[in-house]
Formats: sequence, structure tokens, C-alpha cells
Amino acid sequence: MSGRIYPGVFGPTFSLLLLLAPASGLLPAQDIPLQSTSQERNGVVETYVTERLAVWQQRLSLQSWKISVIMAHPEDLKPKTLGNIHWDSDKKSAIIRVLHAADYKLPFREMLEDMEFTVVHELIHLELSSLPRSEASRRDEEHAVNQIADALLKLDRINPGGSR
Repeated sequence: MSGRIYPGVFGPTFSLLLLLAPASGLLPAQDIPLQSTSQERNGVVETYVTERLAVWQQRLSLQSWKISVIMAHPEDLKPKTLGNIHWDSDKKSAIIRVLHAADYKLPFREMLEDMEFTVVHELIHLELSSLPRSEASRRDEEHAVNQIADALLKLDRINPGGSR
């Protein structure tokens, strides 16, 4: 199991990503109308995250895995994390937990981008799951996974029409 650690409130890597990433049109409208219900917003969020999971699962050649995403509240995650992944290598199945939309304090578009970052981050952990791991290497792995996820998402936002 691994989790996406969130340094500080929004972290320098994520802030840099938002500054450099142009609006790509891949995200739903920046804001959902205020009159929409939280259930409608949650539906939009879950659809978006599930669609992005499929895109990144294909890009990372993880199609042989059965992977699902569920929304989780902070009490269901380790402190100071935004998500995690649990996998079963024998069954080739995994569950990614992503912080629930109700627990975000970001504008809608930035929240979706952060959720996608979490999904990509956790998929990279899955890709690395066959490598030896230890508590001593955990911090280095988190740093490397953050850097790789950041780079992949920057490329995606620069070339939004790339292979999907």
C-alpha cells in the first residue's frame, strides 16, 4: 500500500503544476452551478475521475489490472494524505482511494486536477510495486513518484489532444 502525501496545504509541486498548466478543455466547466446538488457535483466528479483512471491506466500499460477508484474522507486515509492504493498482485486488482470532493477546499477545476494527480500518483506506485520496498526507501519513492506524476500531467496539459 502506498499513499499520496500532501506537504503543506497545497504543496509547491501542485502549485507549480497549476501555474504552468494551461486550461485544456479536458475538465468540465470551471464551476458547477450553485443550484446543483452535492449529489450532482459528486456524480460529475466520480465520472471525471473514472474517465481519467481509464486514460492513465492505458497510458501506463496497466490494462490487465482491474482498478477502481473510490472517494474517501480524511478519517479513511492516513493523516496528511490525499489518497492511497491497495493492490493484490496475484489477482491483478487494485483500489485507489481519493479524497472526497466534500473535503476539498479548492475551486472545482483545481480540485479535479488534484484528484487526477492523485490517481496518476497511485498508478505509478502500482507500476513500481514489483520493486523492493522498505520504510527507508519510502520517502525517496514518494519524491520520485511525485516528480514522475507531475511530469506526465504537464505533458498531458501541453498536448491535450495526444493519444487517449
